[in-house]
Amino acid sequence: METTAAFRGLVCTACEEAVDPGVERCPDCGGVLAPDYDPDAVETTAALTPFPDPVAVSIDDGDTPLVSVPELAAELGVDSVGIKDEGRNPTGSLTDRKLAPAVTAAAQQDADRVATPSTGNGAQAAAAAAARAGIDSKGFVPSRCPFVNKAMVNVHGGDMRVVEGRYSDAVAVFEDTDEEFAPVAPGHPFRIQGGVSLAMELLDDCGGTAPDAVVHPTGHGETLVGLARGFELAVSAGLAEGVPRLYAAQPESSAPIADAVRESDDAPSEVEFPDTIVGPLEVPAPAAGRAAIGAVESSGGDGVAVSDKDTLQGAVDGCEMGPEIGATGGTAVGGVRALSDRDAFDPEDRVVLVNPVAGSKEGDLLRSHLMSQGL
Repeated sequence: METTAAFRGLVCTACEEAVDPGVERCPDCGGVLAPDYDPDAVETTAALTPFPDPVAVSIDDGDTPLVSVPELAAELGVDSVGIKDEGRNPTGSLTDRKLAPAVTAAAQQDADRVATPSTGNGAQAAAAAAARAGIDSKGFVPSRCPFVNKAMVNVHGGDMRVVEGRYSDAVAVFEDTDEEFAPVAPGHPFRIQGGVSLAMELLDDCGGTAPDAVVHPTGHGETLVGLARGFELAVSAGLAEGVPRLYAAQPESSAPIADAVRESDDAPSEVEFPDTIVGPLEVPAPAAGRAAIGAVESSGGDGVAVSDKDTLQGAVDGCEMGPEIGATGGTAVGGVRALSDRDAFDPEDRVVLVNPVAGSKEGDLLRSHLMSQGL
């Protein structure tokens, strides 16, 4: 596998054993694996990647704006609030950052097809990245997956299996299939790279100084793991002075990571009956849950569960105050308000909210919410 000089391989987030690329979980303890870098070889926060050009598959993911939201900062009583608008990625979600390196790794290992279970955005991003790599893809999605995701999987040339039910049903079919493919499923080591690149980019956005807090709408927890590792790497490389507090914001009825953090549990409990309007975050058994809990706790952050009502209102308010966000991003707005009510922030704090999905992908939810209010 052709990699950059800074990339040392994979490391287990649980037992810290070094592992060569090519496996999905730690062979010793089953822990989540993450990309590992030599801090002495990292001289800049720009474009940190495991794979060099022209090996790396890219659809120009990343380089998204951090939009200042002074009205929300005034409401919360903090120094500043910025929304990192990951909806500006090529297929409209943060998952582009995750699937591009995961598909690259699969292509480097001579895979001719990749596959993943997905609530929707991951299958779309995988199809786009696979098309760029010149290989096939297949997404296993639940029947309630939004039409736009299903349509664009096919537009990008990907195959798709629509499974009756919810996300957990799609996961079950994915795990039981006898089809041949390279899995790029949630929890894949190189999907965590997406969070690493996001951390480095946020440092650039903030002039080389890490924000004090990052609130991230959380499903599987991969991005939280990557954010923690990215900021920790920057500190080790002398590019930042500290790691921001990381906050996992999840829907109230599907909050295994946030609940575990709040209850000081070291592992999430599977949610038996998840039911939220925020489809991308309806993940009852997060693939990187244990590692995400560790990332949040080591940063001094917390978890917050948000009702669908507060999420939808947060999304509408977010659109009025800042960039166009959807229900997924509204979870961050609702979450930061709830955290503020718990006195989580100091007046001098610089707070970043992550908007993982383009508002246009979830516009019907917001319109229905407004109509229910008679607007």
